[in-house]
Amino acid sequence: MASQPLEPIIDAPFDSALSERYLVYALSTITARSLPDVRDGLKPVHRRLLWAMRLLKLDPAAGYKKCARVVGDVIGKYHPHGDQSVYDAMVRLAQTFSLRYPLVDGQGNFGNIDGDNAAAYRYTEARLTQVAIDLMDGLDENATDFKPTYNGEEDEPELFPGLFPNLLANGAAGIAVGMATSIPPHNAAELIDAAIALIDNPQANVLDHVRGPDFPTGGIVVDTPAAIAESYATGRGSFRVRARIAVEREKGGGWHLVVSEIPYGVQKGKLIEGIAALINDKKLPILGDVRDESDEAIRIVLEPRARTVDPTMLIDSLYRWSDLETRVPLNLNVLDKTRTPRVMSLAEALSAWVEHGFVVLRRRSEHRLSKIADRLELLGGYLIAYLNLDRVIEIIRGEDEPKPVMVAEFALTDRQAEAILNMRLRSLRRLEEMEIVRERDKLEKEQGELQLLLSSDARQRTRMKRDLGRIRDRYGPETALGARRTTVEEAAPAREIPLEAMIEREPITVILSQRGWIRAMKGHVELSSAETLKFKEGDGPLFAFHAQTTDKLLLAVDSGRFYTLAADKLPGGRGFGEPVRLMIDLEADAAIVALTRAAAAEKLLVVASDGRGFIVRAADTIAETRKGKTVMTPRSGAKLKLVRAIGAEDDYVAAIGDNRKLLVFPLTELVELSRGQGVQLQRFRDGGLSDAITFRYAAGISWAMGGEAGRTRTESDMAAWRAARGAAGRMPPTGFPRDNRF
Repeated sequence: MASQPLEPIIDAPFDSALSERYLVYALSTITARSLPDVRDGLKPVHRRLLWAMRLLKLDPAAGYKKCARVVGDVIGKYHPHGDQSVYDAMVRLAQTFSLRYPLVDGQGNFGNIDGDNAAAYRYTEARLTQVAIDLMDGLDENATDFKPTYNGEEDEPELFPGLFPNLLANGAAGIAVGMATSIPPHNAAELIDAAIALIDNPQANVLDHVRGPDFPTGGIVVDTPAAIAESYATGRGSFRVRARIAVEREKGGGWHLVVSEIPYGVQKGKLIEGIAALINDKKLPILGDVRDESDEAIRIVLEPRARTVDPTMLIDSLYRWSDLETRVPLNLNVLDKTRTPRVMSLAEALSAWVEHGFVVLRRRSEHRLSKIADRLELLGGYLIAYLNLDRVIEIIRGEDEPKPVMVAEFALTDRQAEAILNMRLRSLRRLEEMEIVRERDKLEKEQGELQLLLSSDARQRTRMKRDLGRIRDRYGPETALGARRTTVEEAAPAREIPLEAMIEREPITVILSQRGWIRAMKGHVELSSAETLKFKEGDGPLFAFHAQTTDKLLLAVDSGRFYTLAADKLPGGRGFGEPVRLMIDLEADAAIVALTRAAAAEKLLVVASDGRGFIVRAADTIAETRKGKTVMTPRSGAKLKLVRAIGAEDDYVAAIGDNRKLLVFPLTELVELSRGQGVQLQRFRDGGLSDAITFRYAAGISWAMGGEAGRTRTESDMAAWRAARGAAGRMPPTGFPRDNRF
């Protein structure tokens, strides 16, 4: 007989089966792992950690216990997950730079703001803080429901009843399935003030009390009041947080910047690495050095490149380029009292917490009333016993079963009779009777007050304000823990400062060799000196000119591609420099045609070897990346031949071919393009273009005569060579250089 399968096979569409199972997983992640409860601001792992520590009696006044013991209890009894994830959650609860009001008091290495990890849990110890005690206040008074643990062996609280506004005071962050939460920390005293205002008036404006986030690491929130109000009203947004930077003056006129507080969530080690990278990559030329002089307090020293640098410009650049300014997100996505995830406004979250406070107040009052009723019942029995002491002793001595006799004779309850029979002989003093009467009167008075409290909403509001006031006194602005750390002051976004403005303007001499080695010598040195034009064996000068460190240099290759070099980033003049190919992505077979300052002229004349060319604005040739920018697209077989700066007063073009024919035509006949082939400057029967320039027609053309005298010759009347663009031209004036170069 064939064996039957354990479970019947269910025929169902794959997509529906998958979606049902994934939905179960998603809901589990949302409700039991990643999102905090609006009432106590805790996720299950944090709640279970604190509960386990409470059962281990790790109060602030008690000694510390190993974290391994706590983690073991948590994963063994309440939270069947990985020990590392539980320990990581515990470490965060103890970090003073992560939590505004730490819930765990750690002893040992619990990590640091540099980003270093905590020591293993066998080395560290912990106990609860007063904040955690306040958060759990009421657990012994039936203030909240308990549920069985995962294995049903013990019970754990569903949430904590204490009157500490943990959700907003300590914040939360978590990623669930399809949703996330991110709540920055706030000042507890401000939150309690807002809660008290909501008790009196549910429509009160909470922003009259809550100024903005209050981060454990301090810093400055620089958003506008309108932006802050918008974020809090919708429950979504972000806060622009800046480091606190001060300018410290030195003797002799120097200065440096000191960072004393950094934005929340930024690791100091990575922050300094990022600033050092800005210096190494020369992205912030006005910054000279960064040093970490921190001990327990943060102190990052930033040295300017020179004392002439404007401190405001450096600070703005640091805010813009580094993590000294960040955005802290706000996504107030929490589980409400029905365990439903939703995004709340600040006022809604505070109102939900206040409502929870009233529920706790009523439950604690009812629990106290039941305890008082139990005690009054016993005290009534004790008083009957004292008033009839001789008879009670007689019954106990004479009866085999004294309890039913006493119940019948004195109209006692079973509990009263049992309590009388369990009384010690020592308590049969006259003094004890007076104590019982005094205790009964006191309890009856308290009972009456609690009954009045439960019957009156106004009394409950008054009591709640009084209880909140006591908590506020403990975390008030005058206390070390409660004093506001983050300043809220509006500031404009950091201005974008062009790189040129940060570079110190200094004269340099740029030299490019025939083999493509480039260097920049300090100062405007003599271009004809042998010392200046020193090259490797077999190499020689290609371009040499004077420039400034603030210049951008344009390098053109024969394929028509233009590259941009920053003059301040050129290698120094010692030695032979570096290959220019290390700075730009130069094509392997490309020949360098031109190297010039972008600021040398507003417009450039670019001409190919086949005589086609056009005018291009210098600004249009500047490339933003190492790959360069295509400006000229020569026809097949042709190459970019030359790039010439066009003078401000130039009005004519002179072109000469390999066939030694010269042509002069108006500059206006050329087209201005940002990219292309251009138009024909000169027609050639054979060969191509040799050279071309622009000049002022009235001044004519000058050329060097050669020889040691260094004389020049000028041909002022160019009428004989003037024709329309595209003509063939005629032989140049007598004495024109044989190399056909202007």
